[in-house]
Amino acid sequence: MMKLIIEYAYTGFVPVTQDNIQELFIAADRFDVKGIIQVCSDHLEEQLAPQNCIGIGQFTDVYYHPELKRKAFLFTLNHFEEVAATSEEFLLLSAEELVNIIENDQLNVKKEKTVFEAILRWIAYAPEERREYISLLLSNVRLALMSPEYVIDSITENELVKACKECGPILLKTLDAMLALRTRRFTDSIFYNPLARPRLPPAILLAVGGWSGGSPTNGIEAYDVRADRWINVANQEVLRAYHGAAFLNGSLYCVGGFDSVEQFSTMYRFDLGTHTWQEVAPMHTSRCYVSITVMDGYIYAMGGYDGQDRLETAERYLPSTNQWTLIAPMHDQRSDASCTTLHSKVYICGGFNGAECLSTAECYNPETDQWTVISSMATRRSGIGVIAYADHVFAVGGFNGTSRLHTAEAYNPYTDTWHAVPSMLNPRSNFGIAVLDHRLFVVGGFNGFTTTHDIECYDVEAGEWSDVCDMEISRSALSCCVVYGLPNLAEYAAPRHSLQFSGEEDEVQ
Repeated sequence: MMKLIIEYAYTGFVPVTQDNIQELFIAADRFDVKGIIQVCSDHLEEQLAPQNCIGIGQFTDVYYHPELKRKAFLFTLNHFEEVAATSEEFLLLSAEELVNIIENDQLNVKKEKTVFEAILRWIAYAPEERREYISLLLSNVRLALMSPEYVIDSITENELVKACKECGPILLKTLDAMLALRTRRFTDSIFYNPLARPRLPPAILLAVGGWSGGSPTNGIEAYDVRADRWINVANQEVLRAYHGAAFLNGSLYCVGGFDSVEQFSTMYRFDLGTHTWQEVAPMHTSRCYVSITVMDGYIYAMGGYDGQDRLETAERYLPSTNQWTLIAPMHDQRSDASCTTLHSKVYICGGFNGAECLSTAECYNPETDQWTVISSMATRRSGIGVIAYADHVFAVGGFNGTSRLHTAEAYNPYTDTWHAVPSMLNPRSNFGIAVLDHRLFVVGGFNGFTTTHDIECYDVEAGEWSDVCDMEISRSALSCCVVYGLPNLAEYAAPRHSLQFSGEEDEVQ
């Protein structure tokens, strides 16, 4: 180790391997060689996995490195389901360490029963010495977010729970909170109740700009899928509709669009960490009704309307150089189309060419800089929503030249075929579309009579659409994107409250 440290002093390089990393980290920590500590920390961060994240976090308790400890803990929270199911390290946690994990609002679990089942697995590893912790652990599970059937059949009938007299009051408070949730009473007070407070989502859906009340809006709303709530979070730098929005490297980009007077080539970047706007490089062409997507670190902008013509041109933006570069033009002129990425290709479908609504579709391969025509959709769709979901390209809603559509279809890239999927509950065109929490969301739009604030989502496993909490404002011609991986993601979620659940609060609950 000393030889490696001395060589690093002369060369600035140290070979880090799985075999030597722990010993090297310890030696560098002893002699306070910050460069080697950072190299080892970066290597450990790259190696984080459900099977080792707890051990790496505990390692930093002994050899102090707060940033690595934070990242290891966040990894544990974000991958909790796999950690709890597969990690041997999870079984060796102390009760205090387990509480520290399961009480955290950022714990990422799709169903809260996963937390209870993880507790049972932990206790079963050493039942005689751990059964006494059941009430402490149970009080940190969001029991009221489970189904009543699961609580009654699986939790109240569990032998550990039945044998613990402290669990009784917890279950009574749970039933009270469940009743409050289901009757929609005191909905804000639920956020004060640790048995009912929704956990923070791993990602947030943003609805950006659009057309509202006869004019463009600059409002941005955020949807918190765990709390099923919309929150006003920011305003765009400029009023715009028929634009594109994209999330890349911690920033929201708003591209092109229309303000009822002018078609824009401009693009603005919103830093989601600092809440600040900045105008960045404009596109080569003004584009409203533009189609936007992100792939391999680039923002792609295709088609649109420049005030005179429907466009077949396309370009892409690289943030590190702040430059737009033209790519091969599409086969068809398309405004009001929609696009997505799947298997390292860009797919664009439908739209309007100036004369008719389109059913055609094509895909772009960046390796060859070529567009390829693919099978046409079954229906002409302008003002369409297109998104990659469940290994298919979904084409949803739109306008066929006569009426707004609620039908949807999906493209299989392996067979170059389209097939019908269940129709939306409501017809709509010019809406936002995104995939969040393994479901496909459609947001707002125009239903043929008015702009709308209603939202619905499609679950491919259930094969059905269901209603979601409405937006605060009605809007069409908006753009949606999903943001994730932000250190300050909680700022874009419904506010949680960390008050203790005490007897004084029972009346409020």
